[in-house]
Amino acid sequence: MTTVLTPASPLTAADRCDRCGAQAYLRVVLASGGELLFCAHHGRKFEPELKKIATEIHDESGRLTATPATAGEDER
Repeated sequence: MTTVLTPASPLTAADRCDRCGAQAYLRVVLASGGELLFCAHHGRKFEPELKKIATEIHDESGRLTATPATAGEDER
């Protein structure tokens, strides 16, 4: 049997941290088959332990410091 992993969908504002309820920026896929969502703060706090039990960590915390394009900027 071959297992195919589908790419994770992007996290949205509706995805909430399993620890505190803030917006989630990390999706952790567990070796046991479940998944956990964490805000950037709790993702960093639990990172060493999560790396031991995760098969994949999808980190979108870079969106917190990314500079959005301004309106009309593409029209130059």
